[in-house]
Amino acid sequence: MDQSTVLFVDDETDLREALAQGLELAGHRVEAYPNAEGVLDRVSRDFYGVLVTDIRMPKMDGLALMKAAFDIDTAFSVILITGHGDVPLAVEAMRAGAYDFIEKPFPVARLANVVERALEKRRLVLENRVLREQLGDTAGLAARLVGRSPAIERLRSAVQALAATDADVLILGETGSGKEVVARALHEEGVRKDGPFVALNCGALPAEIIESELFGHEQGAFTGASRQRIGKLEHADGGTVFLDEIESMPLELQVKLLRVIENRTIERLGSNKTIELDVRFVAATKVDLEKESAAGRFRRDLYYRLNVVSLDIPPLRDRREDIPLLFHHLAREARARYRREIPDLTPEVMANLMAREWPGNVRELRNVADRFVLGVDKITSGSETGEESVGTPLSVRVGKYERALISAELRRQEGSIKATYEALGLSRKALYEKMKKYGLEKEEATQD
Repeated sequence: MDQSTVLFVDDETDLREALAQGLELAGHRVEAYPNAEGVLDRVSRDFYGVLVTDIRMPKMDGLALMKAAFDIDTAFSVILITGHGDVPLAVEAMRAGAYDFIEKPFPVARLANVVERALEKRRLVLENRVLREQLGDTAGLAARLVGRSPAIERLRSAVQALAATDADVLILGETGSGKEVVARALHEEGVRKDGPFVALNCGALPAEIIESELFGHEQGAFTGASRQRIGKLEHADGGTVFLDEIESMPLELQVKLLRVIENRTIERLGSNKTIELDVRFVAATKVDLEKESAAGRFRRDLYYRLNVVSLDIPPLRDRREDIPLLFHHLAREARARYRREIPDLTPEVMANLMAREWPGNVRELRNVADRFVLGVDKITSGSETGEESVGTPLSVRVGKYERALISAELRRQEGSIKATYEALGLSRKALYEKMKKYGLEKEEATQD
């Protein structure tokens, strides 16, 4: 994103020059105009800047200029300069969409502060539009595994490569990281997409019925078996079996599962007939199965059989740069489910989303997105309880967001300073200043 610009309009020459100079000294790029002529030529939906205009001006006054700017972009940030008698007009303009108004006389520092906040809002509006466009353009695998971080891009590439094969896959990831999403992507992007996808949570099935659930049974195979039952494995013929929380499967059943994976055949309980299976096995775990095997809690031979290919899903805290795009995606899904509009994603909201640790990963982020769309979570704190950021200034929380974005971009660019400041739309000097501010010099930058 390019450097921001303040469009400053006032017909009083001395005041215009003084305030423009004051804003420039505060670090803003300013384009000053004596009237509305030419101003609207600079306004567009992609323009990164704000309009500061006096209300009382010849020809087109500030309110008419604001309305014309809103005709171009209803989300444009407009700040009005008012005399004492114009305050009621300014209040009405606020209701019509003006960002703020400042009553004369006022110090330059106050105007600079309002401009800074208006620019931050404008930046977020533009970023949100880019995110929505990116989400609208995504399809297939990119729509399933949302994100632009190097980690998620590597995961997408691996899934794309494996989807076209029948190789069994072991998915590793923390709770809520999206293991079933990856499993479904392997199925639906592959040659088995027209076959069934059968998901089994090995930790949720009672031990006494899990064998019957998997293999099925014949009538009279045990007390209560009043009719023949097709098991989940047989039902999945031609498709994919997803074994979630595989570490929870009882040891005695692991032996039978190993035989099925090796031979691709099953026998229903109470039957001696062998049934051939055409299935792909995808297992998932949140624990280290190798350690579980060493401790005797998981069969080593089954671990090696499942671990033909493994996919690691990065936790959300390790790919924070994906949070804005992912939150937009989840909020859009929530909007469709609940038929509610998505509230404004302010800098404070995004800063707090970026600052959280997300122990529940994408599942936790989805719950927050649902509550946000429903209006029961304003996301005004860095934690669920709200204790973490009580009394923390907005600038500090926004700073956490900015630090996370710069850190993520440095990692994406493998430490290249030049590539990073170009990607972020900053000058080299501005990037170095921010890196120094956030203590990122040695942590992230490795090359130029």
